[in-house]
Amino acid sequence: MSHRRILTSLAGLAAAALAVPGIAAASPAPSVPSSAPTHVSTYTGSPQDEAATKAFYDAVMKSARAKQAKAGNKLAAVTVTYAVDAPSFASQISSSTSIWNSSVSNVRLVEGSNYDFYYTEGNDSRGSYASTDGHGSGYIFLDYAQAQEYDPVRITAHETGHVLGLPDHYSGPCSELMSGGGPGPSCTNPYPDATERSQVNSLWANGFAGFTTKAAFHTSR
Repeated sequence: MSHRRILTSLAGLAAAALAVPGIAAASPAPSVPSSAPTHVSTYTGSPQDEAATKAFYDAVMKSARAKQAKAGNKLAAVTVTYAVDAPSFASQISSSTSIWNSSVSNVRLVEGSNYDFYYTEGNDSRGSYASTDGHGSGYIFLDYAQAQEYDPVRITAHETGHVLGLPDHYSGPCSELMSGGGPGPSCTNPYPDATERSQVNSLWANGFAGFTTKAAFHTSR
């Protein structure tokens, strides 16, 4: 199956969905509300990127606290549904999902047709990246070449962390999942550390759900 080059769009998920073979947007097409913080983050980056990712995380936390205060105390975990248009990375996506579902309790990832975010694959000079609002929406692009250099399960779990609201911390040690490619290709740890697990649970406490706009997932191989 051939894949078109994914073009990053800060206008929202609608444009990205139309650019991915195998995914057809529902009518109306899904989009990230303009008030939502939208962030594009690559697996490898520079320390200068951390200011932007910190601002992203702060914006997500602010939104989460507001939603939590409004929602009150909800005990059930939030279910975030994803679709897969990245067959080469099917096992890595499955492993990443298992890692996150066993690491946090306030949000659960499940694969399904009525999705909140999706995975796709191909070649891009930027490598792997996530385009997301941090509320469970957006998409994750997995790069073929980068997955040959860096551990693909760590890449997938790292980018999924962005969808769950976590920022990059490239200067962190290998034990931090969100340090991404910072520790170098020898780092293969695919697990979030205690602080990262706590951050995700805090973000998704009391039923902090992503936006309800979704799209239908169709395959045409």
